Amino acid sequence: MTRGPGGRRPPTSGGGSQIPWEAIWQKIVGQMGGKRKSVKMGPVIWIVIGIAVLLWLANGIYLVGPGEVGVVRQFGRFVSQTDPGLNYRLPWPIQAHDVVNVAEIRRAEIGFRTVEEPGRPATHRRVTDEAMMLTGDKNIADVQILVLYQVADAVKYLFRAEAPEAVLKVNTEVALRSVIGNMTIDHAMTVGRPEVEARTWEFLQSLLDDHLTGLQVVGVELQVVDPPDEVREAFYDVVRAKADKERFIREAEGYARDVVPRARGEAAAKIRAATAYRDERIALAEGEAARFLKILKEYQRAPAVTRQRLFLETIERVLAGTEKFIIDPAVGGNLMPFLPLGDVIELEKPVEGEE
Repeated sequence: MTRGPGGRRPPTSGGGSQIPWEAIWQKIVGQMGGKRKSVKMGPVIWIVIGIAVLLWLANGIYLVGPGEVGVVRQFGRFVSQTDPGLNYRLPWPIQAHDVVNVAEIRRAEIGFRTVEEPGRPATHRRVTDEAMMLTGDKNIADVQILVLYQVADAVKYLFRAEAPEAVLKVNTEVALRSVIGNMTIDHAMTVGRPEVEARTWEFLQSLLDDHLTGLQVVGVELQVVDPPDEVREAFYDVVRAKADKERFIREAEGYARDVVPRARGEAAAKIRAATAYRDERIALAEGEAARFLKILKEYQRAPAVTRQRLFLETIERVLAGTEKFIIDPAVGGNLMPFLPLGDVIELEKPVEGEE
């Protein structure tokens, strides 16, 4: 290709045109040097352009921290999801990325707000419009609840729902009002608190899934279920009375569980003792009857011998525990001088220690 005077290329003919890089370069150099000099564009400009391109490409490097995921968009459309660590994407405006923390446990306060002031403990401020709800028995209750949640699907969280946190708060209020509206205030204030939490959790999660928020509820904590301030003390009196009633019932049931088994045990022991005594008496009676029948048979065989034997056995049994004296037959029947015989025997005993 021929060049014109000064080494410049002649303008090309036809419909196309070329960018006058040489003229631009000369203008830049002239402005920087203060004097217009004819400086040819050499490899320096290409080095500068190469460095700029490298810096532009390096702009696509990004870091995803632990517990986070990266979401890459190409011209605004989702294309990929990256894991924690050092990642790369094409630089802007071709691709862009968002980093979402999926491990953080977030809080949503319904019916109250936590107020924190430096140097003071945190306090709760009631939000009346959110807290006041109608119960199933047409009473008004002050209900405050804390929802713990985290991002389960980063793509849905970023692109499928607008303002997912606001959607969660609205759906939490809807679910809580639905649950509270189907039970009495007494039940919600006392034994129904776990039921309120469980049913609200289940209903809220189904609403979040329907709205494609990408959020997952990990906990629901019922903070306050109170009547309005004007009638709060009267309600508390009723609640305390019901609690006392339940306590008395439990104490009575506990006393019954303690006394009834003991009485049943004592009754069973007495029944067993009576049964044993009955069996013993029956056995003795049967034994005595059997012995009498045997004696009767013997008596029928030899009445005189049997009569004598029975007499001797009876005398032996009767005199076995008595004190007996043997008297010389020479004395005869005159026993008066020897009466009482026990005193005579006591006099004849030697004195202790006497030789």
